[in-house]
Amino acid sequence: MKSDEIKYGVQNAPHRVLYNALGYTAEEQSRPLIGIVSSYNEIVPGHMNIDKITEAVRIGVAMAGGTPIVFPAIAVCDGIAMGHQGMKYSLVTRDLIADSTECMAMAHGFDGLVMIPNCDKNVPGLLMAAARINIPTIVVSGGPMLAGTVNGCKVSLSAAYEAVGAYAAGKINDEQLAEYEEKTCPTCGSCSGMYTANSMNCLTEVLGMGLRGNGTIPAVYSERIRLAKKAGMQIMELVRKDIRPRDIMTKEAFENALTIDMALGCSTNSMLHLPAIAHEAGVEINLDIANQISDKVPNVCHLAPAGHHHMEDLNEAGGVYAVMNEINKLGIIHTECMTVTGKTVGENIANAVNKNTEVIRPVENPYSKTGGIAVLRGNIAPDSCVVKRSAVAPEMLVHEGPARVFDCEEDAMNAIMTDKINPGDVVVIRYEGPKGGPGMREMLNPTSAIIGRGLGSTVALITDGRFSGATRGAAIGHVSPEAAVGGPIALIKEGDIIAIDIMANTINVKVSDEELAQRKQAWTPKEPKIKTGYLARYSALVTSGNTGAILSVPEK
Repeated sequence: MKSDEIKYGVQNAPHRVLYNALGYTAEEQSRPLIGIVSSYNEIVPGHMNIDKITEAVRIGVAMAGGTPIVFPAIAVCDGIAMGHQGMKYSLVTRDLIADSTECMAMAHGFDGLVMIPNCDKNVPGLLMAAARINIPTIVVSGGPMLAGTVNGCKVSLSAAYEAVGAYAAGKINDEQLAEYEEKTCPTCGSCSGMYTANSMNCLTEVLGMGLRGNGTIPAVYSERIRLAKKAGMQIMELVRKDIRPRDIMTKEAFENALTIDMALGCSTNSMLHLPAIAHEAGVEINLDIANQISDKVPNVCHLAPAGHHHMEDLNEAGGVYAVMNEINKLGIIHTECMTVTGKTVGENIANAVNKNTEVIRPVENPYSKTGGIAVLRGNIAPDSCVVKRSAVAPEMLVHEGPARVFDCEEDAMNAIMTDKINPGDVVVIRYEGPKGGPGMREMLNPTSAIIGRGLGSTVALITDGRFSGATRGAAIGHVSPEAAVGGPIALIKEGDIIAIDIMANTINVKVSDEELAQRKQAWTPKEPKIKTGYLARYSALVTSGNTGAILSVPEK
């Protein structure tokens, strides 16, 4: 056992003294030490129940003969951080979470880890840490929220953002807006649509790092507590068999994740997080692979915001395993991959049943024959950009219109809310990328305002920032290279005609190469928006969106 290095021998008497000070008995010290990374806090709705999940994991570990030891991980609520300077601190926490977890695990010699994340950057941050530390690890999330109900219809968080735009346009009144406030998010848990948190919790199952139901069992179900106990018990099996994250998170496992990503219609943020997790596991994901996979994977689920189903519906329909088994009819799942169950993917999904063919459509009758996410390239984004194709109105899959250029989210939001954006326009929000933001803010406010004001079928938005999983419409993000490093998005001028063809995976500004070259020669970098603190250090080290916004290692 790894912990034996710090528990036994005369030289480790001081260590045992400190364990005694913590109240651990000799029997507890003799057992495998299991670190439980709890992201419980009282500010994120998806994390307020994690104290109960943590206690259930503790019980499971102890039942199976281990010694559970809890330590914390931070988490930011993207919804609360949205639309102000706080959003600069969302993506950047992914690396803080990975780094701090590495520090705790390596400093204290744990034999295994149980990770308890739930929301947007917490899940990939902990998976990055798992791949980096590479000791036996299992993940169990806090679970999704139940959908709300407004006017007899199920709703999720995106409905509240869109209600703000509808209110500004005079489409709803004070009382109707208040109803959205009261009823949109009725329980704890990660917000109820296929947003980033739920996308990554589902993909954790696909990667093989979580047990069945990790992504879909609602937070308020007692079944979630039972799942946590099982995860606590199962980590002991992984320790005994020495099954490690890099044994599970292989190239084939990431291909499975991209495949089911397309089938589910996950958040575009998965195109940031999967490459970053893969990087830590020593696996390279080129985003061109995403289009190759998308070409052969049908989109079989339309969960909010793309459709009217929610996570509770997917859970009742059979969950992630049912989706995997449905897609496996096409023979494109790597069924030989190992998982934290101790069994292969094929063994796990063999008996999974699709119980609702409206929620999980058969591969013979998909929503579309191609996947839910598309990677585009062109003279605006030579290194790629990303769109959630499954959430785009059919009439916007091909669009051409004049650029309306803004150098920050706030200016764009002001123009949208004061009726300065017209049908046919292409809103360009730049200098919001990983370096330029810094922190690559999500643009849920402007995209929701566009939808709420009735412009979703006529207006596109492109940005070097990113989008919430709650975003729908022709919203194209992660434009790379970003404006802050002189990417072509920095060279677009007001009124330039932008041509978007999502089905052909292209995006271009109708300006000659010569003109763009002249503009590039005249371009000068902007002063950094933030020059001190963590964001300044992050900005100096972060790479482009197309790499997963991983941090570079400074050259010696």
